[in-house]
Amino acid sequence: MSGENAGTSITFVRNLAAQPANTPAAAGLLKILVASQATGTAVQMAEAEKTVPKSKQPYWVLVDGGNTKLYDANAVVRYLFKVGTLPLSERLSIEQLLEWEEKMLSALSTDANLDLVLAAADSRLGQLSKSAAVGAVDAVVLGTAYYALSNAKEAAIAKYAGLFEWFERQLASPAVNAVLPAYKENVVRVLVREEPSLENRKVRAGIEFSFDPKETVLPKEGAENVLITSALPYVNNVPHLGNIIGSTLSADAFARYSRVRGRNTLYICGTDEYGTTTETKALEEGVSCQALCDKYSALHQQVYEWFGLSFNHFGRTSTVKQTEIVQATFEKCHANGFVSEAQLTQLFCETCSRFLADRFVEGTCPSCGYDDARGDQCDKCGKLLNANELVEPRCKLDGNRPVLRDSRHLFLDLDQLQPRCEEFVKRSSEAGDWSSNGLTITKNWLREGLRPRCITRDLKWGVPVPLKGFEDKVFYVWFDACIGYPSITANYTSEWERWWKNPDNVKLYQFMGKDNVPFHTVVFPSTQLASGEPWTMLHHISTCEYLNYETGKFSKSRGVGVFGNNAQDTGVPPDVWRYFLLANRPEKSDTIFTWSDFVSRNNNELLNNVGNLCNRVVKFLDKNTNYGGVVPAADPALIAPGADTTDRRLIDDVNALLAEYIQNMDGVHIKAGLRSAMEISARGNLYLQDSRLDNTLFSESRAQCDTVIAVATNLIYLLSALLHPFMPATSACIARQLNAPERVLAETFELELQPGHVIGKPEYLFTSIDEKKAEEWRAKYGGKQEASDDKKDKKDKKKAKAAEKKAEKKAEEQ
Repeated sequence: MSGENAGTSITFVRNLAAQPANTPAAAGLLKILVASQATGTAVQMAEAEKTVPKSKQPYWVLVDGGNTKLYDANAVVRYLFKVGTLPLSERLSIEQLLEWEEKMLSALSTDANLDLVLAAADSRLGQLSKSAAVGAVDAVVLGTAYYALSNAKEAAIAKYAGLFEWFERQLASPAVNAVLPAYKENVVRVLVREEPSLENRKVRAGIEFSFDPKETVLPKEGAENVLITSALPYVNNVPHLGNIIGSTLSADAFARYSRVRGRNTLYICGTDEYGTTTETKALEEGVSCQALCDKYSALHQQVYEWFGLSFNHFGRTSTVKQTEIVQATFEKCHANGFVSEAQLTQLFCETCSRFLADRFVEGTCPSCGYDDARGDQCDKCGKLLNANELVEPRCKLDGNRPVLRDSRHLFLDLDQLQPRCEEFVKRSSEAGDWSSNGLTITKNWLREGLRPRCITRDLKWGVPVPLKGFEDKVFYVWFDACIGYPSITANYTSEWERWWKNPDNVKLYQFMGKDNVPFHTVVFPSTQLASGEPWTMLHHISTCEYLNYETGKFSKSRGVGVFGNNAQDTGVPPDVWRYFLLANRPEKSDTIFTWSDFVSRNNNELLNNVGNLCNRVVKFLDKNTNYGGVVPAADPALIAPGADTTDRRLIDDVNALLAEYIQNMDGVHIKAGLRSAMEISARGNLYLQDSRLDNTLFSESRAQCDTVIAVATNLIYLLSALLHPFMPATSACIARQLNAPERVLAETFELELQPGHVIGKPEYLFTSIDEKKAEEWRAKYGGKQEASDDKKDKKDKKKAKAAEKKAEKKAEEQ
């Protein structure tokens, strides 16, 4: 048919900008150009007049001297090949194939269905030209299938060999060969987006990081062995945000950092289940101590799991191992002469017919005058007390004033141990760089002089004392609670002593609120020293001040503040909570949780900083008109050390901030470490801004654009490791978008994702929180609602009377 329209012409009017090569508009353009060349029809290119209102049509064709306007490419092909003038049988055959192309083949022509396009075209191979001649059907099929054919992989070429032989003949024909340059000039190049897989990963070897909590971790010779504990939470309530940041979350951030740095790390925690606190709460709820512990231990684990805490093992202290290790430790202390006996004048409630343990007594602190001090400690001034020191003491169960009676008890002779304890504190605090508040509290204790401390109580719920004459007593919770760390480890592995009696090869890091400091820096270390065994002793203590809520303290009884289950109910992802709490960690002074600050930090710091950086880079790289998800090679000259380029300055700045980050985290300055990570992210955003990353940079300065994308993609990969301790789900999401393994953190910023690496699909890391939610949540958790478990109000006479009856009944049973 070539030349049958010689001397005639059509006008191709472009209405919109060049269209991507994988669109129907681009397919239509090729159909028209090929058909025109094959029929000898001249094509004049024109732009739509600006005075004509823009339509959504990318182009149209004027025929018959401009009198007829055709929008459909197949209609143009019919016109050029004069299909309507052909003999009926030939015309019907062509029309059937054109109808199939319009309804079937065109519907498949997307970059996600290349194989389907090829299979469909191959099914009509018998009706295509057997020579280099180009007919109407050839022009239409070639236009629609060209993108799939020209981007096919070797496997597809072999699979559809006959189809590709036809394609090669068509490419060699004068009609097609002549128009391809014009076609390519008038479409936007589109890369075929490879599906991310392990096969098209190109990541530096040895960078992969993994953590399997089911794998038993034991110390390794010659390795950095890090043992981490967080204060064992009392099993009598649901933890609030202050509890969570005060110990468990802070310890988790450091444990995750330690692991991502390649250190052999064990993170241990569990519920503290023995003692007066449990008995008190069990009486209030009318259940057994064991039932209470079972209930709240499960609640604690649910909260911690939701917050993404990565314990190697989360256990309990009401176990056989706890009894065995506590009793064995006591027996060694006793045998070594550091346990003494003495009569102790205690408060006895004649109504309850029982000696009152410290936490069953409340009254006025003799030191600061606080009228709601506990029998073991004043929550206001922090002073440790004996119950009989309280002014105006009262029984917590019935409100009556107890009387004094004598009872024989055991004491740990801390006064004998003080010189050795002081030596330990000096050595450990210097080597381990203790937190300033932890060291100050410890020194204050030592300065006042240590005294023998009672380690037994007249209770039923606890570890029994294995000494004749004391069978009716249990150990004081602050003697056995810290031994819970080794016993929980013993329930994790029978080789627990490789962690806890290995001082030369293991470093112990302990996290807690400031009120728990003396028991970890004085009482427990003194117990270890008194036992005479080679215990792994405290290397670093990290303590927190208090996190307050809006204008006051968290209070479960008053319904004030956010507790673990409340955080889940907001619908805000755990990583946002983790970020806020760690960014506001009360390391040196009390901090405050406010809803307005919570919303602001999500929107302005997470979304606008980290989220913007990652989304902008991944989307630009993913775009199939740019890189099609394939990481380009950076220009070596632009990133070489000493180069005076935007790219090299970025690398140098990141390395300086990275060194600062590592120094902060090694020193357990967690808040500062997070700040360093966020500064690296902000520096990345500035880099994109300075580099003017956009489509113009891609089209006009390709080498520079390649470098920016290569560097920025690797920067967010580095960021995934930096953020792992704080926001593990976000870190995993970044790695997933990059089709890369979660990674270890090296000392310097390197381009770990190599040229040719295929990334994954873009995802949003964060979403905006409506500022109106702050007021809604403030009202909901501000104490206006009725607290469901407000059973501890001492002024409520009905509840006090009910507790009294329970106490009487229990006393009768005993």
